[in-house]
Amino acid sequence: MSVTKLDDNELIELLRNDSHAAYAELYQRYYRLLFIHAYKRSNDQEQAKDIVQEFFISLWDKRRSISLQSNLAGYFFTAINNRIVDHFLHREVQDKYIASFAGFLGTEQVKTDHLVREKQLMELIEREIQQLPPKMREVFELSRKGNLSHKEISEKLSISEKTVDRQISNALFRLKTRFGIFTFLLFLLNS
Repeated sequence: MSVTKLDDNELIELLRNDSHAAYAELYQRYYRLLFIHAYKRSNDQEQAKDIVQEFFISLWDKRRSISLQSNLAGYFFTAINNRIVDHFLHREVQDKYIASFAGFLGTEQVKTDHLVREKQLMELIEREIQQLPPKMREVFELSRKGNLSHKEISEKLSISEKTVDRQISNALFRLKTRFGIFTFLLFLLNS
């Protein structure tokens, strides 16, 4: 008996009874139509092939429990549509997870990069401070690193507060000029 002349309902009945010939005939009749439908919905040829192949594998696995409420073509197209939706939902969850993970890695990388750059910048500023004239450097370091007041510095170095003010102002001016206001403010905040 040739299965090519049977209608869909007869093929399904044979499929329920484990007919490989009925399965092969359904595959021949519907594979191309289902692939085109899946491809139009997904715009991805490989994904469309996978969806249709998975559908036919599932059809064979569930052959004994197939219950048609409508015509076979409607059943097949609905099953493909459901698989496409499932695929997109799964992909959306994957994309969110990947984006979240990438964001985490990016944040960690940015933090690390920021710390490295900050360390390099602080080293550069420190070298520039070492280039200041000796007395200016001493006054500046007592102010910024030693956290001494202008009065305390003047007493410690036996110089006037006015000289302390001028030395610190000159040091700050040189650093601002060399590094720009943003870098300078960063240094002041970190010192």
